[in-house]
Amino acid sequence: MKSKLVFLAVFFCTFMYAQDYGKLVDEANALYDKKEYKQSLEKMRDAFKIKSDYDNDLYNGACIASLAGDKKLAFKWLYKALHLGWVEVKHIKVDTDLTNLHTSKKWNKLIFAMQKKKDKIEARYNKPLKEKLETILISDQGIRRDWDIIEKKYGVESTESDSIRKIAHTIDSINLIAIKEVLDKEGWLGADIVGKQGNMCLFLVIQHSDLQTQKKYLPMMREAVKNNKAKASSLALLEDRVALGEKKPQTYGSQIGYDKSTKKFYVLLLSDPDNVDKRRKKMGLGLLADYVKNWGIIWNVEDYKKELPRLIELLNNEK
Repeated sequence: MKSKLVFLAVFFCTFMYAQDYGKLVDEANALYDKKEYKQSLEKMRDAFKIKSDYDNDLYNGACIASLAGDKKLAFKWLYKALHLGWVEVKHIKVDTDLTNLHTSKKWNKLIFAMQKKKDKIEARYNKPLKEKLETILISDQGIRRDWDIIEKKYGVESTESDSIRKIAHTIDSINLIAIKEVLDKEGWLGADIVGKQGNMCLFLVIQHSDLQTQKKYLPMMREAVKNNKAKASSLALLEDRVALGEKKPQTYGSQIGYDKSTKKFYVLLLSDPDNVDKRRKKMGLGLLADYVKNWGIIWNVEDYKKELPRLIELLNNEK
Protein backbone atom coordinates (compact mmCIF):
# COMPACT_ATOMS: atom_id res chain seq x y z
CA MET A 1 0.00 0.00 0.00
CA LYS A 2 1.07 3.57 -0.47
CA SER A 3 2.91 5.16 2.43
CA LYS A 4 1.68 8.43 3.93
CA LEU A 5 3.40 11.51 5.27
CA VAL A 6 3.53 11.70 9.04
CA PHE A 7 1.62 14.96 9.21
CA LEU A 8 -0.84 14.30 6.58
CA ALA A 9 -4.62 14.11 7.55
CA VAL A 10 -7.58 12.62 5.67
CA PHE A 11 -9.65 15.39 4.13
CA PHE A 12 -13.45 15.29 4.04
CA CYS A 13 -15.77 17.60 2.12
CA THR A 14 -19.12 16.13 3.10
CA PHE A 15 -19.28 16.86 6.81
CA MET A 16 -22.32 14.74 7.68
CA TYR A 17 -20.63 11.61 6.35
CA ALA A 18 -17.02 12.44 7.16
CA GLN A 19 -16.95 10.52 10.41
CA ASP A 20 -18.44 7.40 8.83
CA TYR A 21 -16.06 7.56 5.86
CA GLY A 22 -12.98 8.01 8.01
CA LYS A 23 -14.07 5.29 10.41
CA LEU A 24 -14.63 2.81 7.60
CA VAL A 25 -11.27 3.54 5.98
CA ASP A 26 -9.52 3.19 9.35
CA GLU A 27 -11.28 -0.12 9.96
CA ALA A 28 -10.34 -1.32 6.48
CA ASN A 29 -6.70 -0.43 7.04
CA ALA A 30 -6.71 -2.17 10.44
CA LEU A 31 -8.10 -5.34 8.85
CA TYR A 32 -5.50 -5.05 6.09
CA ASP A 33 -2.75 -5.01 8.74
CA LYS A 34 -4.23 -8.21 10.16
CA LYS A 35 -4.25 -9.74 6.65
CA GLU A 36 -8.04 -10.10 6.80
CA TYR A 37 -8.40 -8.89 3.22
CA LYS A 38 -11.96 -9.90 2.39
CA GLN A 39 -13.35 -8.15 5.48
CA SER A 40 -11.11 -5.16 4.73
CA LEU A 41 -12.47 -5.00 1.19
CA GLU A 42 -16.06 -4.83 2.43
CA LYS A 43 -15.17 -1.86 4.62
CA MET A 44 -13.59 -0.11 1.64
CA ARG A 45 -16.67 -0.81 -0.49
CA ASP A 46 -18.86 0.80 2.15
CA ALA A 47 -16.50 3.78 2.45
CA PHE A 48 -16.53 4.41 -1.30
CA LYS A 49 -20.32 4.38 -1.33
CA ILE A 50 -20.03 7.55 0.76
CA LYS A 51 -17.18 9.15 -1.14
CA SER A 52 -14.66 7.95 -3.69
CA ASP A 53 -12.55 10.85 -4.89
CA TYR A 54 -9.40 10.49 -2.77
CA ASP A 55 -6.77 9.00 -5.04
CA ASN A 56 -4.62 7.58 -2.24
CA ASP A 57 -7.58 5.79 -0.61
CA LEU A 58 -8.63 4.40 -3.99
CA TYR A 59 -5.13 3.09 -4.59
CA ASN A 60 -5.06 1.45 -1.15
CA GLY A 61 -8.51 0.04 -1.84
CA ALA A 62 -7.21 -1.46 -5.07
CA CYS A 63 -4.37 -3.12 -3.16
CA ILE A 64 -6.88 -4.64 -0.77
CA ALA A 65 -9.11 -5.80 -3.64
CA SER A 66 -6.12 -7.44 -5.32
CA LEU A 67 -5.17 -9.29 -2.16
CA ALA A 68 -8.80 -10.35 -1.69
CA GLY A 69 -8.82 -11.80 -5.21
CA ASP A 70 -11.16 -9.28 -6.83
CA LYS A 71 -9.03 -8.24 -9.83
CA LYS A 72 -11.88 -6.51 -11.64
CA LEU A 73 -12.56 -4.18 -8.74
CA ALA A 74 -8.84 -3.59 -8.19
CA PHE A 75 -8.43 -2.34 -11.76
CA LYS A 76 -11.58 -0.26 -11.50
CA TRP A 77 -10.25 1.57 -8.43
CA LEU A 78 -6.75 1.92 -9.91
CA TYR A 79 -8.13 3.60 -13.02
CA LYS A 80 -10.25 5.89 -10.88
CA ALA A 81 -7.18 6.79 -8.83
CA LEU A 82 -5.30 7.45 -12.06
CA HIS A 83 -8.09 9.73 -13.26
CA LEU A 84 -7.74 11.70 -10.04
CA GLY A 85 -3.99 12.11 -10.51
CA TRP A 86 -2.35 9.07 -8.88
CA VAL A 87 0.67 8.50 -11.14
CA GLU A 88 3.32 6.90 -8.91
CA VAL A 89 4.55 4.51 -11.61
CA LYS A 90 7.72 3.42 -9.79
CA HIS A 91 5.74 2.52 -6.70
CA ILE A 92 2.98 0.58 -8.42
CA LYS A 93 5.50 -1.57 -10.29
CA VAL A 94 7.11 -2.85 -7.08
CA ASP A 95 4.06 -2.96 -4.80
CA THR A 96 3.69 -6.65 -3.94
CA ASP A 97 0.05 -6.11 -2.99
CA LEU A 98 -0.65 -5.85 -6.73
CA THR A 99 1.40 -8.85 -7.91
CA ASN A 100 -1.88 -10.69 -8.44
CA LEU A 101 -2.70 -8.27 -11.29
CA HIS A 102 0.51 -8.61 -13.28
CA THR A 103 -0.68 -11.51 -15.43
CA SER A 104 -3.73 -9.61 -16.64
CA LYS A 105 -3.70 -7.92 -20.05
CA LYS A 106 -5.03 -4.83 -18.31
CA TRP A 107 -1.83 -4.44 -16.29
CA ASN A 108 0.47 -3.23 -19.08
CA LYS A 109 -2.28 -0.98 -20.42
CA LEU A 110 -2.65 0.58 -16.97
CA ILE A 111 1.11 1.14 -16.60
CA PHE A 112 1.26 2.70 -20.08
CA ALA A 113 -1.67 5.03 -19.32
CA MET A 114 -0.18 5.99 -15.96
CA GLN A 115 3.25 6.73 -17.44
CA LYS A 116 1.66 8.80 -20.21
CA LYS A 117 -0.27 10.91 -17.72
CA LYS A 118 2.78 11.21 -15.47
CA ASP A 119 4.89 12.48 -18.37
CA LYS A 120 2.21 15.01 -19.29
CA ILE A 121 1.93 16.31 -15.74
CA GLU A 122 5.68 16.44 -15.17
CA ALA A 123 6.34 18.29 -18.44
CA ARG A 124 5.37 21.46 -16.53
CA TYR A 125 7.57 20.70 -13.53
CA ASN A 126 10.69 22.54 -12.48
CA LYS A 127 12.40 19.16 -12.10
CA PRO A 128 15.65 20.28 -10.43
CA LEU A 129 13.71 22.23 -7.81
CA LYS A 130 11.18 19.41 -7.41
CA GLU A 131 13.99 16.93 -6.69
CA LYS A 132 15.61 19.36 -4.26
CA LEU A 133 12.39 19.82 -2.30
CA GLU A 134 11.66 16.09 -2.26
CA THR A 135 15.12 15.45 -0.82
CA ILE A 136 14.50 18.04 1.90
CA LEU A 137 11.13 16.44 2.61
CA ILE A 138 12.79 13.05 3.14
CA SER A 139 15.08 14.52 5.79
CA ASP A 140 12.22 16.42 7.45
CA GLN A 141 9.99 13.38 7.67
CA GLY A 142 12.73 10.84 8.29
CA ILE A 143 13.97 12.44 11.50
CA ARG A 144 10.39 12.76 12.72
CA ARG A 145 9.68 9.09 12.13
CA ASP A 146 12.80 8.28 14.15
CA TRP A 147 11.72 10.77 16.82
CA ASP A 148 8.30 9.13 17.06
CA ILE A 149 9.86 5.68 17.43
CA ILE A 150 12.23 6.90 20.15
CA GLU A 151 9.44 8.60 22.12
CA LYS A 152 7.29 5.48 22.01
CA LYS A 153 10.19 3.30 23.09
CA TYR A 154 11.81 5.46 25.77
CA GLY A 155 9.15 8.06 26.65
CA VAL A 156 8.64 11.73 25.89
CA GLU A 157 10.85 12.93 28.76
CA SER A 158 13.71 10.49 28.19
CA THR A 159 17.33 11.41 27.47
CA GLU A 160 17.02 9.61 24.14
CA SER A 161 14.02 11.73 23.15
CA ASP A 162 15.81 14.91 24.16
CA SER A 163 18.84 13.95 22.05
CA ILE A 164 16.87 13.23 18.88
CA ARG A 165 14.82 16.38 19.42
CA LYS A 166 18.04 18.40 19.25
CA ILE A 167 19.09 16.57 16.09
CA ALA A 168 15.68 17.35 14.54
CA HIS A 169 16.08 21.05 15.37
CA THR A 170 19.49 21.09 13.68
CA ILE A 171 18.10 19.43 10.55
CA ASP A 172 15.16 21.87 10.57
CA SER A 173 17.57 24.83 10.68
CA ILE A 174 19.52 23.51 7.69
CA ASN A 175 16.35 22.79 5.70
CA LEU A 176 14.93 26.20 6.50
CA ILE A 177 17.86 27.99 4.85
CA ALA A 178 17.08 26.25 1.56
CA ILE A 179 13.31 26.74 1.80
CA LYS A 180 13.57 30.45 2.61
CA GLU A 181 15.74 30.86 -0.46
CA VAL A 182 13.07 29.19 -2.61
CA LEU A 183 10.17 31.16 -1.14
CA ASP A 184 11.96 34.51 -1.30
CA LYS A 185 12.95 33.94 -4.92
CA GLU A 186 10.08 31.92 -6.40
CA GLY A 187 7.15 32.49 -4.05
CA TRP A 188 4.90 29.67 -2.84
CA LEU A 189 5.08 27.15 -5.68
CA GLY A 190 2.12 24.87 -6.32
CA ALA A 191 2.02 21.14 -7.01
CA ASP A 192 1.77 21.96 -10.71
CA ILE A 193 5.37 23.19 -10.62
CA VAL A 194 7.10 21.11 -7.93
CA GLY A 195 4.72 18.17 -7.47
CA LYS A 196 2.62 17.26 -4.45
CA GLN A 197 5.56 16.30 -2.26
CA GLY A 198 7.57 19.37 -3.19
CA ASN A 199 4.59 21.57 -2.43
CA MET A 200 4.04 19.83 0.91
CA CYS A 201 7.73 20.31 1.74
CA LEU A 202 7.34 24.11 1.66
CA PHE A 203 4.61 23.94 4.29
CA LEU A 204 6.23 21.39 6.57
CA VAL A 205 9.58 23.15 6.81
CA ILE A 206 7.89 26.47 7.61
CA GLN A 207 5.60 24.69 10.09
CA HIS A 208 8.67 23.36 11.87
CA SER A 209 10.48 26.71 11.96
CA ASP A 210 10.63 29.46 14.61
CA LEU A 211 7.72 31.80 15.29
CA GLN A 212 9.15 34.82 13.48
CA THR A 213 9.70 32.78 10.33
CA GLN A 214 6.21 31.32 10.54
CA LYS A 215 4.73 34.82 10.88
CA LYS A 216 6.79 36.06 7.93
CA TYR A 217 5.51 33.43 5.52
CA LEU A 218 1.96 33.03 6.87
CA PRO A 219 0.54 35.79 4.59
CA MET A 220 2.28 34.18 1.60
CA MET A 221 0.68 30.83 2.39
CA ARG A 222 -2.75 32.42 2.83
CA GLU A 223 -2.41 33.88 -0.66
CA ALA A 224 -1.20 30.52 -1.98
CA VAL A 225 -4.35 28.83 -0.65
CA LYS A 226 -6.49 31.41 -2.45
CA ASN A 227 -4.61 30.59 -5.67
CA ASN A 228 -4.86 26.80 -5.16
CA LYS A 229 -1.10 26.52 -4.62
CA ALA A 230 -1.37 25.25 -1.03
CA LYS A 231 -3.91 23.26 0.95
CA ALA A 232 -6.32 25.01 3.31
CA SER A 233 -5.90 22.10 5.72
CA SER A 234 -2.17 22.78 5.92
CA LEU A 235 -2.78 26.49 6.41
CA ALA A 236 -5.03 25.67 9.38
CA LEU A 237 -2.10 23.95 11.09
CA LEU A 238 0.19 26.92 10.53
CA GLU A 239 -2.48 29.36 11.73
CA ASP A 240 -2.82 27.34 14.94
CA ARG A 241 0.91 27.17 15.54
CA VAL A 242 1.38 30.92 15.07
CA ALA A 243 -1.56 31.71 17.37
CA LEU A 244 -0.17 29.57 20.17
CA GLY A 245 3.30 31.03 19.63
CA GLU A 246 1.76 34.43 20.32
CA LYS A 247 0.10 33.07 23.49
CA LYS A 248 -3.34 33.07 21.84
CA PRO A 249 -5.84 30.18 21.57
CA GLN A 250 -5.64 28.01 18.48
CA THR A 251 -8.62 27.86 16.12
CA TYR A 252 -8.65 24.34 14.68
CA GLY A 253 -7.28 22.16 17.48
CA SER A 254 -4.39 20.86 15.43
CA GLN A 255 -1.68 21.43 18.02
CA ILE A 256 -1.15 18.88 20.77
CA GLY A 257 0.78 19.35 24.01
CA TYR A 258 2.27 17.01 26.59
CA ASP A 259 1.53 17.62 30.26
CA LYS A 260 4.48 16.44 32.37
CA SER A 261 2.39 16.51 35.53
CA THR A 262 -0.25 14.08 34.20
CA LYS A 263 2.05 12.29 31.72
CA LYS A 264 -0.67 12.69 29.08
CA PHE A 265 -1.13 14.46 25.76
CA TYR A 266 -3.84 17.11 25.47
CA VAL A 267 -5.31 19.60 22.99
CA LEU A 268 -3.56 22.91 23.52
CA LEU A 269 -5.69 25.95 24.35
CA LEU A 270 -8.55 26.12 21.85
CA SER A 271 -11.02 28.93 21.24
CA ASP A 272 -14.75 28.14 21.08
CA PRO A 273 -14.39 24.34 21.40
CA ASP A 274 -18.13 23.85 20.83
CA ASN A 275 -17.79 24.86 17.18
CA VAL A 276 -14.32 23.56 16.37
CA ASP A 277 -15.57 20.90 13.95
CA LYS A 278 -17.48 23.52 11.93
CA ARG A 279 -14.24 25.48 11.52
CA ARG A 280 -12.29 22.33 10.70
CA LYS A 281 -14.82 21.45 8.03
CA LYS A 282 -14.28 24.78 6.27
CA MET A 283 -10.54 24.05 6.07
CA GLY A 284 -10.98 20.50 4.78
CA LEU A 285 -10.15 18.80 8.07
CA GLY A 286 -11.90 15.80 9.62
CA LEU A 287 -13.48 15.66 13.05
CA LEU A 288 -11.30 16.62 16.01
CA ALA A 289 -12.34 13.48 17.90
CA ASP A 290 -10.83 11.33 15.14
CA TYR A 291 -7.68 13.45 14.84
CA VAL A 292 -6.71 13.38 18.52
CA LYS A 293 -6.95 9.57 18.75
CA ASN A 294 -3.43 9.57 17.31
CA TRP A 295 -2.23 10.76 20.73
CA GLY A 296 -4.54 8.58 22.79
CA ILE A 297 -6.84 11.52 23.55
CA ILE A 298 -10.58 11.02 23.98
CA TRP A 299 -12.28 14.24 22.93
CA ASN A 300 -15.10 15.42 25.18
CA VAL A 301 -16.00 19.07 24.69
CA GLU A 302 -17.65 19.50 28.11
CA ASP A 303 -14.65 18.06 29.93
CA TYR A 304 -12.36 20.22 27.82
CA LYS A 305 -14.22 23.42 28.74
CA LYS A 306 -13.77 22.60 32.41
CA GLU A 307 -10.02 22.39 31.79
CA LEU A 308 -9.75 25.79 30.06
CA PRO A 309 -8.46 27.77 33.09
CA ARG A 310 -5.65 25.24 33.55
CA LEU A 311 -4.87 25.23 29.84
CA ILE A 312 -4.59 29.02 29.83
CA GLU A 313 -2.14 28.79 32.70
CA LEU A 314 -0.11 26.09 30.91
CA LEU A 315 0.13 28.21 27.78
CA ASN A 316 1.16 31.32 29.66
CA ASN A 317 3.83 29.42 31.57
CA GLU A 318 5.25 27.81 28.45
CA LYS A 319 8.68 29.10 27.42
